[in-house]
Amino acid sequence: MQKTAGIKIAAENRKARHDYHIHETFEAGIALTGTEVKSLRAGKANLKDSYARIDNGELMLHNMHISPYEQGNRFNHEPLRTRKLLMHRYEINKLLGQTKEKGYTLTPLKLYFTKGKVKVELALTTGKKNYDKRQDLAEKDAKREIDRHMRDKQKDY
Repeated sequence: MQKTAGIKIAAENRKARHDYHIHETFEAGIALTGTEVKSLRAGKANLKDSYARIDNGELMLHNMHISPYEQGNRFNHEPLRTRKLLMHRYEINKLLGQTKEKGYTLTPLKLYFTKGKVKVELALTTGKKNYDKRQDLAEKDAKREIDRHMRDKQKDY
């Protein structure tokens, strides 16, 4: 689990930044059970194939896997259950309009603890084409090569 200025990251969806264009990000709370929170503190979550959707006016997170808590008993949670995300009504209505009209998808990027509460970073995304992915990789390689060259030049002096 990473720590960044009072924030402990429990899970991160790194592949989302590679597969999607991220247009806007939002922070949402999440309704969890006790054993889910304990599993998150142990870093046992996976956001890989998860997505958010608005069902009956409520924002729901689908396909997020939280492993069962090891010391949990018969009251342990279902690993792939649908979880409710907590946002203000006007924010949900704004997201509903954007996902319906513009064809955006709601993708969770991070799951983290802040001030003892679990939060989800959601992003409005659109899918990347293969040529976009290749172009991003080429830019990343070029930047790495430039940084390496600059670092080597500084060592010479």
